[in-house]
Amino acid sequence: MKEQVLQILAEARKRLDAANVSHSERDILLKLIGVLVDSMQHFTHNSEDLNSLAQAVVDQRALLALLKQQADELDALKKLSINLTSSLDLPDVLDALSSEALRLIPNAQDVHIFLYADGKLSFGAALDFDGNKNTVWSKPRPNGLTYTVARSGEMIIVEDMQNHPLFVNVPSNWRGSIIGIPLKTDDTVVGVMNLARSQVGGFSSSEQRLLSLLADQAAVAIANARLHQMVSRQAYSDMLTGLPNRRALDERLDEEIQSARRGNYSFAVVMMDLDGFKAVNDTYGHIIGDEVLRLVFNQMARRVRTTDFLARYGGDELTLILSQSDIASAKVVTSKISEEMQRIKYTLPDKKRLNLSVSGGIALYPVHARTASDLLRAADAALYQAKKHHRGTFQIARGVTGPLTSHSIIVE
Repeated sequence: MKEQVLQILAEARKRLDAANVSHSERDILLKLIGVLVDSMQHFTHNSEDLNSLAQAVVDQRALLALLKQQADELDALKKLSINLTSSLDLPDVLDALSSEALRLIPNAQDVHIFLYADGKLSFGAALDFDGNKNTVWSKPRPNGLTYTVARSGEMIIVEDMQNHPLFVNVPSNWRGSIIGIPLKTDDTVVGVMNLARSQVGGFSSSEQRLLSLLADQAAVAIANARLHQMVSRQAYSDMLTGLPNRRALDERLDEEIQSARRGNYSFAVVMMDLDGFKAVNDTYGHIIGDEVLRLVFNQMARRVRTTDFLARYGGDELTLILSQSDIASAKVVTSKISEEMQRIKYTLPDKKRLNLSVSGGIALYPVHARTASDLLRAADAALYQAKKHHRGTFQIARGVTGPLTSHSIIVE
C-alpha cells in the first residue's frame, strides 16, 4: 500500500509540475491525494488506475479555478449592486456603471453609456482606462452599433471594427473589438453600454454573462433614478407652467444668501405680477387663463440669464432671483422682461388681442434685507407700490436692513 501511495504521489507531482501550479497550491493538492489514498478500502495495482487518480486530482484544480472565478464574479456583482443602488442621482448611477464595467472586464479600453428615449440616444457617461471621464469618443451614428443595439434590444459583438458592416467608412484609428449591450427593463431599452478593447477579438462567454448581469442591474438603477428625477421635478415644479414652484424658490433663495455671504456679493430679488390678468380670467374663464399664464411665464423665462432663477410664486405672480447683481443690472433684466411682454401675441376667444403688462418690485441683498423672508417682503412691498401708483413699471425698495415695517420701504 505504501508503495502504491508513493507511485500516486510521484505521478501527481509530475502532472502538477506540467500544469505549472504554484508551490502552495501544489502542497495542498498533494495532501489531498494522500487523504484520498489513505481512505481507500480497496485499491487496484493497475498503473492506469494510479494515473487516473492522479489526473483526477489535477483536474480538480481546473474545477477549483472555475469555482473561484464564479465566486469572484458573484462578489463583483454584489459590490456592483451596492454601488449602483447607493444613489438615486442619475449621473452618479451612470458613473458607477462605467467604473464597474471597466473593473469587471480586463484590458477594456473605454466604456460609453448612452440613454435611449423616444427613439433618440443621448450621452450619459464615459470612462477610459486612464480615468478620463465623460469625454465622448464619437457620437452615435444613425446606422451604427449603438443605434442598432438600441433598436433591436440585442447584444452585438464586433470582433474587428475595421472589418464589420456596422463600421463601414469609419476612421482608420477605430481599431480593436467592441461590444454593445442593451440596458432593458420590461423589454424596454432605456440605454446602451458600449465597451471597447484595442485588441481584435471577441469577448468570452464569461465576460458576456457578466456584462449582461451588469446591464440588467444598471437598467433597473437607471429606471429608479429617472423615477426619482421625475418625482423630484414634480415636488419642485409648478404643475401648470413647469417653472420652479414656491418650495424650490425658498430653497434657492436660502442657497443664494449663503453664497452671497461667503462671496461677499449682492443679488436682487424681483417680485412680478401681471397687470390685467384678473380681467382675462374673469372674462374668459380659467382654461384660457391657464393657457395665458403658460404662454406669458415661459416667454418671460426666455429673457432671463442662465445663472438666474425664475419661479412661480402663486397665481399670476413670479419671483426672479438675479444672482450676483446690483440695481443697475436688475434694471437691465427687468427692462428686457417688459419689452418681451409687448412681443407676446395671443388672440382671445372673441378675437381680441391679449394686452398685458407686468409690474414688479426689486429688493437687493444685503441692502434692503438679510433674510429670505425679509427680502421677499421688501420686493413685495415695492411691487405693491408699483401696482398702486405706476402700473407696468418696476419699483426699487429702499429700506433698512432687518425686519421691515410699513415705513421702511420707499419706492422710486
